[in-house]
Amino acid sequence: MNEEGSNKGIKYNVIIFGVLLFAGMISFLDLAPGRPEITITAAIAVLMALWWVTEALPIGLTSLLPIILFPAFGVLDGKDISNAYINYVIFLFIGGFFMALAIQKWGLHKRIALKILSWVGGSPFRILLGFMLASAFLSMWMSNTATTMMMLPIVFSVTSAFEETHGEEKLGKLGTALLLGVAYSCSVGGVSTLVGTPPNLSFVRIFEIIYPSAPEISFGQWLVFALPLSFIMLGIVLVVLHVLFPANKELEVLDKSFFKKNYHELGPISVNEIRVLWLFVTLVVLWVFRKPIMIGDFVLPGWSQLFETPSFINDGTIAIFIAFLLFIVPSSEKGNSEGLITWPIITKIPWGIVLLFGGGFALAKGFIDSGLAAFIGEQLAGAGALSEMGLIFSVTGLMTFLTELTSNLATAEMMLPIAAGLANEIQINPLLLMLPMTLAASMAFMFPVATAPNAIVFGSGKLAIKDMVVAGFIINLLAIIFIVMITYFWGTEMFSIESGVVPEWAKTL
Repeated sequence: MNEEGSNKGIKYNVIIFGVLLFAGMISFLDLAPGRPEITITAAIAVLMALWWVTEALPIGLTSLLPIILFPAFGVLDGKDISNAYINYVIFLFIGGFFMALAIQKWGLHKRIALKILSWVGGSPFRILLGFMLASAFLSMWMSNTATTMMMLPIVFSVTSAFEETHGEEKLGKLGTALLLGVAYSCSVGGVSTLVGTPPNLSFVRIFEIIYPSAPEISFGQWLVFALPLSFIMLGIVLVVLHVLFPANKELEVLDKSFFKKNYHELGPISVNEIRVLWLFVTLVVLWVFRKPIMIGDFVLPGWSQLFETPSFINDGTIAIFIAFLLFIVPSSEKGNSEGLITWPIITKIPWGIVLLFGGGFALAKGFIDSGLAAFIGEQLAGAGALSEMGLIFSVTGLMTFLTELTSNLATAEMMLPIAAGLANEIQINPLLLMLPMTLAASMAFMFPVATAPNAIVFGSGKLAIKDMVVAGFIINLLAIIFIVMITYFWGTEMFSIESGVVPEWAKTL
């Protein structure tokens, strides 16, 4: 799970500039004569984007602006806009985060990582593969910030073992490859699940807001769609890092016993770890197989069909059910009558991100209800001259490089409604634009500021920024190509997209 939204202090100069810019836009700009709500919504969006990107205020606080500004300027009712901040996607995120916190509390994540490394580790190439697999798998279910922080000490213990055994000069660039491998794998792994990175969750809810009659995109459907991209990108990252940052050819293989020794030092798996593991597996199975999974003519039935009203059960329902069990299933610690997690853990939920989700959903509602999304789509109508493939390449490339410099969640929440408006204007299936934009929002590999994992490994002081930029640029370009290919050839099967055909549910915008 991706995690963003640090507060770096209030920037009063940016706040004042933003207010003046907002006032100037609504006073002197008239985007659509006779429809002032379009200009007002655009001004609100620009103000929020400015404060989000610069973090002039805490990101969560900026996300509350729609509750104030939309009602004050007569764009949306305060009751309607407030509803955007609480929905099943928010509960899906909160429930998933409770599970991630339980895994961290009992150390299950470290056990999983070391077990994978003990299976795969050996040669420098296999060790890099092991670190990447562990990082990607853990980041599918928990914060990529926490995953990176947990993997970093293991990276340092491995590089230290090599240095002690063979000398520092024989290490070559292996340390750089391992650090970048961990950071990049956290991003790559996260795209494969709805809870793995915030833009995925944001897409699902914004898509539902804009197209309420569209078929629901379930956890299992997204997993089947996005997992192939994760595997492809892991392979790309592995090869690029291994080629760019090779270990010294004289470096001898680090015996797998090194990882097995570290694993055994954790001691036997505890009762609490087993209980958390069982609940984790249950959560994944319930998520993946809730709804029927359709691939072409093949249909895998979903367990929710056993209920009288299967549509009443969603992924948020499941997440909160398992979270409930985490609080109730007792801990095995002697003298402790509490559950696997306790209520004070609520303070570790990143509420700034929860509010950021809500702010994005509120902004999306403003874009649609005010007509701004349709207006922007009209202005971009010239893009209709591009082929579908060319258009997908364009929006994917734009999002990939935008998110190098801005919050991936905030960028996705600004751009997805615009993509919907553009798709409506040029009459194509909106998923052809919204799916690749969502995936691209998590593919930021060039700069330390792009993602929390990038910042963490760069902050170790053992990376040169030029190494990250060079490797990241190559991986970015390859990511754009494969996101487009996956969307155009696999996504069309998974989401029943017909080229040149606008589905009935998309005609409501």
